Amino acid sequence: MLRVLSLFGISVPTFWLALTAFYVLFYRLQIAPGSGRIDPGLTPPPHVTGLYTLDAALAGQWDVFSSAVGHLVTPALVLALYTIGLLTRFTRSAVLEVLGQDHVRAGRAKGLPPRVILFRYVLRPALVPVITVAGLAFGSLLSGTVLVEAIFAWPGVGQYAYKSATTLDLPAVMGVGLVVGGVYLVINLIVDVLYGVIDPRVRLS
Repeated sequence: MLRVLSLFGISVPTFWLALTAFYVLFYRLQIAPGSGRIDPGLTPPPHVTGLYTLDAALAGQWDVFSSAVGHLVTPALVLALYTIGLLTRFTRSAVLEVLGQDHVRAGRAKGLPPRVILFRYVLRPALVPVITVAGLAFGSLLSGTVLVEAIFAWPGVGQYAYKSATTLDLPAVMGVGLVVGGVYLVINLIVDVLYGVIDPRVRLS
């Protein structure tokens, strides 16, 4: 079942999944809010951080807070499905590769419990390529997803970059490029630090 779900998450285009989720959850079933960041009848909270959830919590506007959280759920699920499918398939292939190595056979020969072998002998070496893919996927999420933001009317980095490019706002395009580059630099730094934490063969100097 996990293999089928991961294959579905990787194969289905994100914009098509966003359109389908919007149509089914909002239009047909009416169990999820529509596009935008809050319901149309609500007033945005006072600007502090720019995040409606945090600003509404700081202002004590809990109706706005619940509306903002509700509007986050559907686009978050749409974006998470592809990332989860990608990480699931990479984790499976990495675990299968580690299962055939000598130290796993030695652990089984010593009679260690399967749970100890899985968590200590298999998952830890298998996490190195998984962390690399997770860093790249997380960086792409932070740098903006234009189509999903357009479908859910979300004013994110992707929409800002698209509008800046179509209006030939070169300083804005350069600013978005610097932000995206900074995001990837920070993500790669975190991934390199995690290599030393997970793999004892990598030493931090």
